[in-house]
Amino acid sequence: MGKGLKGATAVACLLLAAAVSADGQDGQRSNPSLATAASEKRIQAELDRMAKLHETYLSVPVADGKALRLLTEAADAKRVVEIGTSTGYSGLWFCLALQATGGHLTTFEIDHERANEARQHFQQAGVAELVTVIEGDAHRQIEKLSGSVDLAFIDADKSGYLDYLNKLLPRMRPGGLILAHNFEMAPDYVRAVTTDPNLETILYTQGAGLAVTLKKR
Repeated sequence: MGKGLKGATAVACLLLAAAVSADGQDGQRSNPSLATAASEKRIQAELDRMAKLHETYLSVPVADGKALRLLTEAADAKRVVEIGTSTGYSGLWFCLALQATGGHLTTFEIDHERANEARQHFQQAGVAELVTVIEGDAHRQIEKLSGSVDLAFIDADKSGYLDYLNKLLPRMRPGGLILAHNFEMAPDYVRAVTTDPNLETILYTQGAGLAVTLKKR
């Protein structure tokens, strides 16, 4: 799916750039999510319930959740890795895409209680079979990953972003995407992904900030 992924990635990046241009600096405008299939509606219902009950500890805003879903589905990502599960809110956005791509999410969380909450939310949304939650320090745990990764999302300790990047890059397949949340809080990471000639990065600012990095072929 080489050529297809390359084209899909370009389209996704154009859509993100368009969103930044359209929203300017306020980053507030976002259309409501519209679900069609019953499985999609179940995930959306759990996302809405989590937000209403404030079970979204340190989670992405809706604008960024939509970007995660858009990029994952547009890239036809099969193997997604997330660093920083929290209570599973961002993971559910990935699952909206993974239901379509036939993929799987491996997500890392250091806090036991939040990991358990995330498992419950995935179960409630009917997507438990799409997700593997791994507890422990992701700096060590990701070294155990085997095989290639299509898309990775970093949303954990900001001082550790550069280390996560260095450990993920050898595992990313050419044409894969690395997404980093709250990138403004990780200047060393931004410097690395914007100065490496093997990478191409755009900075998406509609939500809380998402650095979208392509590992060149």
